[in-house]
Amino acid sequence: MLPSIFGENLFDEMWDDMMETMPAVHRRNPLYGKHAKNLMKTDVRETDDTYELIVDLPGFKKEEVQLQLEDGYLTIRAEKGLDKDEKDKKGHYIRRERYVGQCSRSFYVGEAIKPEDVHAKFEDGLLRIDMPKQEKPQLPRHNSISIE
Repeated sequence: MLPSIFGENLFDEMWDDMMETMPAVHRRNPLYGKHAKNLMKTDVRETDDTYELIVDLPGFKKEEVQLQLEDGYLTIRAEKGLDKDEKDKKGHYIRRERYVGQCSRSFYVGEAIKPEDVHAKFEDGLLRIDMPKQEKPQLPRHNSISIE
């Protein structure tokens, strides 16, 4: 494979045109195009009694991000909206690459976690989520009894 420069393959755009003609292979996300795979990069850190998730959400506002906990899955959803009727007062757009859309990512955190246990903070394009670790279930202790 050829080396990449700044995370981009030298022949990305050449292959994109060919891949887009194939309906089964739809690689572009309308919100972030071919860079969608780089969206919502997440670091998960474990401490003695908690897990901390740090999610990259550059360009989003706090109001555009939602967290939901259901059936043991923590889902992070971010939705971006642009006014497409907006016109530039100084001229017309030659190229527009920003779109309306949403992205989401889910993590299984276990069914014992409750919404009040999860703490989230959004600042400077980073979403920080803290949640307690589940206690490991104790296996029943077996005491052997000798048979006469």
